[in-house]
Amino acid sequence: MGAFKPVIAGNQIIRLAASRDEVEAAQRLRYSVFYEEMGAQPHPEMAATERDFDAFDDICDHLIVIDRREANQSTVVGTYRFMRQCHAARLGRFYSTDEYDVSPLSMNGGRVMELGRSCVAPDFRSRQTMQLLWRGIAQYVSTHGIDLMFGCASFPGTDLNALAQPLSYLHHHHLAPKELRPCAIDERYESMHILKPEDVDPKQALRALPPLIKGYLRLGGYVGDGAVVDHQFNTTDVCIIVKTDLISERYSKRYEIAKERAMPNHAQGPLRKAS
Repeated sequence: MGAFKPVIAGNQIIRLAASRDEVEAAQRLRYSVFYEEMGAQPHPEMAATERDFDAFDDICDHLIVIDRREANQSTVVGTYRFMRQCHAARLGRFYSTDEYDVSPLSMNGGRVMELGRSCVAPDFRSRQTMQLLWRGIAQYVSTHGIDLMFGCASFPGTDLNALAQPLSYLHHHHLAPKELRPCAIDERYESMHILKPEDVDPKQALRALPPLIKGYLRLGGYVGDGAVVDHQFNTTDVCIIVKTDLISERYSKRYEIAKERAMPNHAQGPLRKAS
């Protein structure tokens, strides 16, 4: 297994945070998106520092997209937090265990990794930035031999009736195999079986899915049993599970093709064409 290699695309570079300052820059971005834009409720210390942080940040790896558009200035515009089993062992649990029993993943999923705290600054929610994030995930997975990744993905809002179509669609069409299926913990469990299968309109449901969840499903992702309402973050969460062989295969092929297409234009150098 080699080291994570930064990837450059135009004015952006993706790599792992290499200093405390870079982790704090990612935390400020998270605060801006989660609390200022999406209306989550910060703890007093978070509000005072304008950073989203918790005990997991000090032990995890942080993937960051840096924009270098302005001379002598680099800005973190996208981020993901990676927690492998060795990280979780230091605190005795994964972050998602506040919402889900993820023991089936550890027992049956091989080497697992939790994804969390993903966000992108509003002005950079482009195809290029998202492709860079997926490229970074694929490389990290390959570097550490990860077999399966999971994490909580969110719908904005906490009204389950308003989310009946997409939640029911996920339950009926994308439920994880039983041996890999996390389940929302009893005290937070909300059934996703809100509508009968015949009452679900797949087209309407797909339109209502957040782009991130759609992306996971395109990679063959599954969902766990039950949703969780998170009032602090003003979201309704589902547990997503993705077998990483699908990610590595799909994105390695995409970027090899993109690299070949870019080669005739020597001015592009290390650029990777979005596809």
